[in-house]
Amino acid sequence: MDTNDYKIFDGMTFQDLTKDIYENSRNKKLQLDLLIQEMHGFITSIDDAVIIMPVIKEIVDVAVKNDEHLVKLASVIQRIISRSVGGADDDAMMLTDAEKEELIHTMQDTVEDLQKRSDEITLLKKKTAPFMES
Repeated sequence: MDTNDYKIFDGMTFQDLTKDIYENSRNKKLQLDLLIQEMHGFITSIDDAVIIMPVIKEIVDVAVKNDEHLVKLASVIQRIISRSVGGADDDAMMLTDAEKEELIHTMQDTVEDLQKRSDEITLLKKKTAPFMES
């Protein structure tokens, strides 16, 4: 069995997952380009730029982090598939302690980062609300 055809869940193959990662990344780039073009219209002074540019930076940073996490997930799944397809025993299909620690650390970082970003976006919305109403 080819590793690309290995079913991950509910009809989703590894090839489908990698295709989704690629398409999400490409679509996200288009969405970011459109957002930047739209936000550009709101910038009429240096003060506006000082307020809007950090918002755009945060959105781009979150997009990059999301892509990094998807790639890490695909990497872990690929290792599991290659061990499974290779005919390894059940113990070989399990994640090593180092891999488990890396996943836990990544998940904790993701949760902390999302909470931080959410708090920052909420604060920026409060700060920019008077400018957006004009």
